[in-house]
Amino acid sequence: MSNTLIYSSVMLVAGLGIPVMAALNGGLGERLQSPAHAAAILFFIGLILATAYLLATVGLPANLFGTDTPRYLYFGGFFVVFYILSITWVAPRFGVSNAISFVLLGQLIAMTIIDHFGLLGVQKYAFGAQRGVGLVLMALGVFMVLNKTPKV
Repeated sequence: MSNTLIYSSVMLVAGLGIPVMAALNGGLGERLQSPAHAAAILFFIGLILATAYLLATVGLPANLFGTDTPRYLYFGGFFVVFYILSITWVAPRFGVSNAISFVLLGQLIAMTIIDHFGLLGVQKYAFGAQRGVGLVLMALGVFMVLNKTPKV
């Protein structure tokens, strides 16, 4: 099996999990009447699972923070916390499909900017006409799947 197929499959499954997680955590936040409480539970369970995976695959790291690693690389957690808190709060009020659609649109915009300029140390991919058309088509698709009328 080629790496492209493996990577695509893993990310497809990860993508399938995002709306499921939004619905689950949004429901938990509603039941607990606290998006922050639901987010803390999610991160606690995530910490346990990530730690178990770490120990099972590579063991304890000799050095938790790499000495030559730029400090900004450690701030990915900020975006995870923001995403979890916002999706937990917004999804029950705005709908999972609406919330995830705007998340997807934000991802499309960010990926284009990050790739074009090679930000945060990633490989550069120029923004050309083909990529622009693809981005516009994907953005149109996002807007086409929006659920504009909530069913009560």
